[in-house]
Amino acid sequence: MFKKLLTTGNHSSSTSFALLLLRVGLAIMMLTHGYPKFLKLIEGNFQFGDPIGLGVEVSLSLAVLAEFLCSLLLILGLFSRYALVPLMVTMAVALFVVHISDPFGTQEKPAIYLLTFFFLFITGPGKYSLDKKLFGKRTF
Repeated sequence: MFKKLLTTGNHSSSTSFALLLLRVGLAIMMLTHGYPKFLKLIEGNFQFGDPIGLGVEVSLSLAVLAEFLCSLLLILGLFSRYALVPLMVTMAVALFVVHISDPFGTQEKPAIYLLTFFFLFITGPGKYSLDKKLFGKRTF
């Protein structure tokens, strides 16, 4: 089963186009969260939460890695499945740690991101991705 997750599969053109739209649209939306954090990191402003006790600097750096850098990789479709792992972990922390006591309306956004990232992890980026162009049937 795990071997199947590492292949691009034989998606039809329409399915691959839908995956492209989903992948790029979702990653652009995530960039709206990651870019301000990236600017904070560049400026040395480490006012940020520490939801799992790693320290403020580490927590901010990991959030920037996931929400900014991995989103850029996802837009390109480059190392897509590897990029999705930090995004899924970040959304799981947001959902199950940061917003666990909040009402469902607040939990809904990280839940939708998490489910969609998981969907893309299972399907892969589709044939309209750099993964497909560079690595053929092998997808990262």
